[in-house]
Amino acid sequence: MSSAGDAGGRSIGSAARALAHRVWTGARSVARWYSAINGGQDYQRYVAHLRRNHPDRPVPSERDYWRERYAEAERNPTNRCC
Repeated sequence: MSSAGDAGGRSIGSAARALAHRVWTGARSVARWYSAINGGQDYQRYVAHLRRNHPDRPVPSERDYWRERYAEAERNPTNRCC
């Protein structure tokens, strides 16, 4: 038989922890999705590509990478959606 602090065999504390875990997992998923659609991992992928395929080339700073990427988008607007 369930006691007053028991919700279907689980304590209220463990139910709250489970809910918090689900909320946290959902929030992380949304953050990853948002980062992906905004190019969040592009610099890291570019650096890995350079090191793997062009080890003789210097790796630009992240700031320089984004500056060049935005400049290229301005020079060639057909590559963007809007």
